Amino acid sequence: MDRDVSRPRVVVGVDGSPSSYEAVHWAVRYAALVGGTVHAVAAWELPGLYGWSAPAVDMDLDQDEARQRMARELTETLGADAAATLSTHVAHGNPAEVLLRAAEGAEVLVVGSRGRGGFARALLGSVSQHVAQHAGCPVVIVRGTGARSTTTGS
Repeated sequence: MDRDVSRPRVVVGVDGSPSSYEAVHWAVRYAALVGGTVHAVAAWELPGLYGWSAPAVDMDLDQDEARQRMARELTETLGADAAATLSTHVAHGNPAEVLLRAAEGAEVLVVGSRGRGGFARALLGSVSQHVAQHAGCPVVIVRGTGARSTTTGS
């Protein structure tokens, strides 16, 4: 991960949920106000618990698929020009832990209020709650509107 230490770094968690898209928009607007850079981070884990009969998984293929999906979603959300200005990182691991590591030394960590998992009525998702309690920088939790918003620029 290359980091321009002369500019404030805004880290945003991306998971494909409506509140994640809102968090990306918020991060881009905030970075523009403070002259910062946006570092979009997505984490993926292998689904389920594996026993003796677990199929072989190609970790590189899964990470490539996650990178491609993230690039598509950012382009659809922000438009091609704005999405191209973001630094992106996809990592295998627990989403909260991946975000906390990525946010070390950041100006702010931005996450959506609820991700793809959990109960629909929960006010905060487990990831947003965990990073709010453990981050070494300010955390902004953005509430999604419930509908995916797509723009051609920010």
